[in-house]
Amino acid sequence: MLRVSKLTDYATVILSLMAKEDAQVRTAVDLAAVTGIAIPTVSKILKLLVNAKVLISTRGAKGGYALARNPEAITIANVISALEGPIALTECSISQQGCEQVSGCDIRGNWNLINQAIHHALESVTLADMIKPSAVQSLGWKQEVFIPVASLYR
Repeated sequence: MLRVSKLTDYATVILSLMAKEDAQVRTAVDLAAVTGIAIPTVSKILKLLVNAKVLISTRGAKGGYALARNPEAITIANVISALEGPIALTECSISQQGCEQVSGCDIRGNWNLINQAIHHALESVTLADMIKPSAVQSLGWKQEVFIPVASLYR
């Protein structure tokens, strides 16, 4: 199963809240109180997002954090990369040095195709898409959620 870390999940919660309140500066304490995420965790996430230029920070009495760009310009790939590092399904998607099988591997290029497709899909979903209301349909014991996506191919 492919899964993002809790920090990335929490980051999307924090960023979604900030995107809904366009141009408002928020403090780590305020974001922690509203989201229910522990202050040290919120602070760590905010620092990583500032380093990745997803957020900007302002010091001082009226300081805090704000989105560095419009929600339409911040992709889910930006968020994942900020918290997880490069998006890669296999080690050879980043570097061939970490794989002992590189000399005899005939499928390395195909993993790169898969990795590129996933990266492209994550680039096509923006923070603006994430804050749109989703339509939920009941399918017996499962629920399917439809989130509008700008376009898989830009």
